[in-house]
Amino acid sequence: MALILLLDDDDGFRASLAETLTDLGHAVRAEATLAGARAALADTPQLALIDLRLGAENGLDFVRHARTVHPDLPCVVLTAYASGDNTIEAMKLGAFDHLTKPIGRAQLADVVAAALARTPADALPDDAAAEPGLIGTSPAMREVQKRIGLAAASDTTVLIGGETGTGKEVVARLLHRHSARANGPFVAVNCAAIPADLIESELFGHVRGAFSGAHADRAGRFREAGGGTLLLDEVGDMPLALQAKLLRVLQEREVVPVGAGRAYPVDVRVIAASHRALADEARAGRFREDLYYRLDVFPIHLPPLRERAADLPTLAAHFLRPYGKRPAQAALDRLARHAWPGNVRELRNVLERAALTARGSTIGPDDLALGGGSGGDEAVPWDAPLTEAVAWLETRMIRRALDRAGGNVSEAARALGISRQQLYRKLAD
Repeated sequence: MALILLLDDDDGFRASLAETLTDLGHAVRAEATLAGARAALADTPQLALIDLRLGAENGLDFVRHARTVHPDLPCVVLTAYASGDNTIEAMKLGAFDHLTKPIGRAQLADVVAAALARTPADALPDDAAAEPGLIGTSPAMREVQKRIGLAAASDTTVLIGGETGTGKEVVARLLHRHSARANGPFVAVNCAAIPADLIESELFGHVRGAFSGAHADRAGRFREAGGGTLLLDEVGDMPLALQAKLLRVLQEREVVPVGAGRAYPVDVRVIAASHRALADEARAGRFREDLYYRLDVFPIHLPPLRERAADLPTLAAHFLRPYGKRPAQAALDRLARHAWPGNVRELRNVLERAALTARGSTIGPDDLALGGGSGGDEAVPWDAPLTEAVAWLETRMIRRALDRAGGNVSEAARALGISRQQLYRKLAD
């Protein structure tokens, strides 16, 4: 049996939750105000369940106070108004978990047992500005928001995984802006977009005369991100030869510019991201296993949009708001039936196009131009000569890849399995 502190200003909810906790075999100290909860800390509870909104008061103020006087107390924050910001903030402050009301008996029993079985993480700094970005309150996104809060305080290397268009750079920026490095630079490098013969210079810098065209010294992205955060986006596309040099930089915390005779120390937090499953790539020999383990210290996986359909109405309203328009229910139903292979990026493009072409303030299903399925309704020219049919298919595959990549040629080329130069040539034809 444990003593559990319960803070909630809703008399009915507080009484119901206290009864459930008692049925589960625990003693309960129930309070309705911050002052009462602070005083209850003298009883040394083993767990605190804290409502986020307490009238004019904020439950996070109790979490901050508890971290100073009772640092080992696990705090579970409860709210009927979950958002990305308050979830991240709660986890930053060291909350054990962040739950959305109503809370079922089984869920409550599980979180109480888990909290009592382990000690909470160290408290995280609370001076980073709140940053919108991850839109959605589905269970999958709530887990992502919690992991951002847990990872924000340290310089731990984070590996962000997820399909193209799920928002990996958004997560990286949130990690930076909620971290102690928030006042430092955030530098993003797309490893897939830089030619193999230039990426070493791009990352580590070069000295004048190191190679043809090196007319002046260049610091490189690692040193440019000094005191801040460096995002290595699509790190899975990095050439194997350079992966060995990246591993050394991560181990030694110093870079050697191309053509230089000395190393320069770097103070930077590294976040890596990839749409590839790097564990599988490492097993297949396409990615260094030692580098994978160096990067995969704290993984965050972003779910594809098809696995968080509950967030579609919120996302649609967000993307249409700048245009003064809103989606009709029939349009939301159509969005829910689409597979979204391009994820949130594809959704944004579809809605922005609809906002520009639709008449009136309401977006209907026909305005979305999604066709009857997920891939349009053009007829395949089966009776055309083979060369014409192949050209027809190639054109539509390129158009589709560019749409899904939001116009990003590098990402579209990667999806098509060709080089950027090949795609540029095909676009010019």
